Amino acid sequence: MHHTPVRVACAAALLGLAATAPAAWAGATLDRIKQSGKIVIAHRESSVPFSYVDADKKPVGYAVDLCLKIAEAVRKKLELKTLTPSFLQVTPANRIATVADGKADIECGSTTNNAERRQKVAFTVPHYITGARYLVRADSPLEDLPSFEHKKLVSTKGTTPLKAIDQANRERLLGIGVLEAPDHARAVEMVEKGEADGFAMDDVLLYGLRAGRPDPTKLKVVGKFLTIEPLAMMLSKDDPEFKKIVDDEMKRLIASREAHAIYERWFLKPIPPKNTALNLPMSYLLKDFWKYPTDQVPG
Repeated sequence: MHHTPVRVACAAALLGLAATAPAAWAGATLDRIKQSGKIVIAHRESSVPFSYVDADKKPVGYAVDLCLKIAEAVRKKLELKTLTPSFLQVTPANRIATVADGKADIECGSTTNNAERRQKVAFTVPHYITGARYLVRADSPLEDLPSFEHKKLVSTKGTTPLKAIDQANRERLLGIGVLEAPDHARAVEMVEKGEADGFAMDDVLLYGLRAGRPDPTKLKVVGKFLTIEPLAMMLSKDDPEFKKIVDDEMKRLIASREAHAIYERWFLKPIPPKNTALNLPMSYLLKDFWKYPTDQVPG
């Protein structure tokens, strides 16, 4: 019997460790969700139509709707009476750290799943497949990367298109003035004001940003795909149990075609804030990928 206090002390020490170092413990995300009774969803400010804020500053979008379905699947799996979604706004520059540090349980945005990021975070099944193209003024003759030679091309800090244009510019010696904007909205403004000749970003985001401008006809999307990017929700690398719930629900949403209906709601029908439609039918890239949905992506 005299061993009991030692055991209790060990157990207490272990519990203390679990509290201070959640990342090292499998199930950290699920434990956090169970204890707090809430799931923290990271969202974006201007990633239309994936994840953005409407006129009332409420997070909305295609990825946000999918995330709310996932939150409900987590609630059922954990047998919780209620699970409150709590929203946290992130930027391209801080979104990865926010998930890696456990400040958000899942990031519902427009984040590309690539090898470099998989060293820090995990990704679920892609909800979109896109590629970077260019937003230019309607009267611009520019139409692909080489035509930006000795011109100014902006992209958003912390994004894959910024990396891609930077690399291509150096490799091909194009002499492009590559500019960094803090967010997508500012990059569009720079094109409108003539501070930049083009804005390189995932083409779907460009269509969304263009649709939200006071006069969309002043801008156009041009060029061949510079990159092919599978966009997926980010989650912690350290909680395979949580990831399995998320992956299973994404596959269920795709198989039941609920995901297709959510896609139509955000890409083909009028959306906030201006009640205009993007009119972007699902691409063959996504249709093909969703035939056999997986979290494994090329690249």
